[in-house]
Amino acid sequence: MNDVKSSFFTPQYIFEVSHEVCHKVGGIYTVLASRAATMQRLYGDHAVFIGPDMGDAEGQTGFVPDGRLLRSWQKAAAAEGLAMRIGRWEVPGRPIAILVDATSLRAERNDLYARAWEHFGVDSLHAYGDYDEAALFSVAAARFVAAVYRHCLARKAPNVIYQAHEWMAGMGMLWLRREVPEIATIFTTHATSIGRSITGNGKLLYKYFSGYHGHQMAAELNMEAKHSLERQCAHYADCFTTVSSITAKECKQLLEREPDVVLPNGFESDFVPVGKAFTSKRHKARQRWLHIAQALTGETLPSDTLIVSTSGRNDYRCKGFDVFLEALARLKALLQGSDKQVLAIITVPCWVREPRPDLLSNMNTEQPQALPHPFITHDLHNFHEDAFVRDIQQLRLDAPVGSPVKVLLVPCYLDGNDGIVQLSYYDALTASDLTVYPSYYEPWGYTPLESIAFRTPTLTTDLAGFGQWAAATLRHPTTLQDGVCVLHRDDDNTADLAQTIAETIRDLAGTSPRQCTAMRSAAFKLSQRAHWQHFITHYQEAYAKALCTAQQRDAARERRDEQRALPSS
Repeated sequence: MNDVKSSFFTPQYIFEVSHEVCHKVGGIYTVLASRAATMQRLYGDHAVFIGPDMGDAEGQTGFVPDGRLLRSWQKAAAAEGLAMRIGRWEVPGRPIAILVDATSLRAERNDLYARAWEHFGVDSLHAYGDYDEAALFSVAAARFVAAVYRHCLARKAPNVIYQAHEWMAGMGMLWLRREVPEIATIFTTHATSIGRSITGNGKLLYKYFSGYHGHQMAAELNMEAKHSLERQCAHYADCFTTVSSITAKECKQLLEREPDVVLPNGFESDFVPVGKAFTSKRHKARQRWLHIAQALTGETLPSDTLIVSTSGRNDYRCKGFDVFLEALARLKALLQGSDKQVLAIITVPCWVREPRPDLLSNMNTEQPQALPHPFITHDLHNFHEDAFVRDIQQLRLDAPVGSPVKVLLVPCYLDGNDGIVQLSYYDALTASDLTVYPSYYEPWGYTPLESIAFRTPTLTTDLAGFGQWAAATLRHPTTLQDGVCVLHRDDDNTADLAQTIAETIRDLAGTSPRQCTAMRSAAFKLSQRAHWQHFITHYQEAYAKALCTAQQRDAARERRDEQRALPSS
């Protein structure tokens, strides 16, 4: 494999398939969208992103159709009876995006599952939920690539990469592996389905890690179909990858294959305002948050209020939101009697109903009075069952009047149209003086990386892939001196972790403006070391590995075919 990076193993076309292409769900969207400009610079329009065609459904974002693009590809797809749209993805780099419609494959579902079992041992018998939708989308994507390869690429551009992100794109990758073995395949798991399920069900992942077996836990957690598909994709891909060293260990234990290459997640400065534009956005965002807090509590917060925030997908335990709230309760005790004020903002999508009408009214009142439940911006369908509401009330963080710590729960995506905040997530982030992500299960962790890119110091743990990378990179990984503080977390130190977070926030509240400016500069400086221009080399290593393995497979198959053709003695 010494020649694995030679030009002989350089891809001519790269197809990346994910359910999050032009579909904003979680971190994979950021992986793809933030890397698009670098891919465009290196590979131009030969780097193509494929996602599901959801029409005008909520979450379909940034796709601009262009019927003039790749007309030969459109003809190839039409010849195979495939429905799709070709256009541009409106993110930096504006790469080509193809949205495929899998509706016509529904009648083939059982046959596809039978062949997946016959050829690859994928057990879809216990499939439920989003399994069918994901499987059919991924096969439709694979059939599109197969049609394009056969009709347009095979002769002039044989070095083709097909990268499937997560089990949701896996069924198609396996189909392609059998039907067009000339195409090199990469399977990337961003988090194993079993690892996420173990933690999501309240089990101790790390304490008993060596005792967990993938098949056994899949049966116990009713995850047989997803685990079976994910495991077989890991074993049959020409190159198996994941996003961090901590997840690589998880793959080896639960999927029984160690990844060939680790692909750390980078970011770009394209999304970050600079100079006066940044200062203006930060000032506007801080005013907005303080105004909302005043409308809820009836109290006017000083302009130098320390704004601390956390955010992410609503994985309550995995993301460490429980620890964050416990830390705020301890911080409240630490700050009693002081003149410091902390506004803690939690932006996590919950089962939101609508913006609070009483809050909207108060925001237009010069001297608002405190509202009932002065800690939440939107009404919920399940207010009394929501985990955030429960813990905020149990920890007595729900009565902020006169308290040095005000909690603000924003239970929706910040897209600029939520009815209350009316800021995009990145614009809202500029207001923060510190972000806190005390993750329990976090294969990478985009939120702290985004935070430092926006010059905001962050606190995370060594159970996050980003946290491990930062700790290995920094001089002082357990303080905020270099812009990132990485705290140790395990299954037994939750109370100590919450106390340390509370003390860190308290200490930051007493830090001089000059020191805060230095921390913000250090945070931004570290983020530049995580730009895609540095991390893209890992992808290039994976491309070379996949192409090399695929060509070795082709050579072995040709030898077998020749031997079969020889006359028997």
